Amino acid sequence: MDIKQDGEEGSLVLLKQGAEARVFESTFMGRRSVVKERFSKKYRHPSLDSKLTLKRLNAEARCMTKARGLGVYTPVLYAVDPVLHTLTFEYVEGRAVKDVLLHFGLHGVIAEQMESFAKQIGNAIAKIHDGGLIHGDLTTSNMLLRNDTNQLVLIDFGLSFTSTLAEDKAVDLYVLERALLSMHSSCGNVMDRILTSYRKSTKQWSSTFNKLAQVRLRGRKRVMIG
Repeated sequence: MDIKQDGEEGSLVLLKQGAEARVFESTFMGRRSVVKERFSKKYRHPSLDSKLTLKRLNAEARCMTKARGLGVYTPVLYAVDPVLHTLTFEYVEGRAVKDVLLHFGLHGVIAEQMESFAKQIGNAIAKIHDGGLIHGDLTTSNMLLRNDTNQLVLIDFGLSFTSTLAEDKAVDLYVLERALLSMHSSCGNVMDRILTSYRKSTKQWSSTFNKLAQVRLRGRKRVMIG
């Protein structure tokens, strides 16, 4: 993509780069925005690569839009460019939950706020799961809190897919649990609070929790085997 000078309409400032995409800050119709570009993989045949990249781009756009339709706050999708393989969406002014939890007990982050975050997270996950949507990458880096409202916003639906299977829901929760244990062990067992909120927000919690117990067991066995 062409990177214009800062200040120009549509200028791009690189925010981060991952294995599948680059994320830029930009402007869209005068509004601050984020541009996510899925780049090509050189090891794939160009024609196949283009088809796969476009398929994943459209799937991400659909999943983000579906989550929003299910009552979960996500960035507003502004545009999909099938040629440049980009998504353009709202820039959310806020902090990542990851950063908030890393400062637990400091800078005014207190237990009452933690309870509010956990409640919102559990409720949001329950909504997408009840709607047959799996996020696929539930980490505290992919959850933002709006500066003005402390409203939870889910981002990065690049690994999302549709499913109603309890196994897939359980794996979604397990990914979050492992992320919390590795990054935020000093915050206490935040996952218990999230699961309490999840349970209160869905009638389908029993089968999912049964599967979660099985997924945890498999995870422990993998760790023991190495």
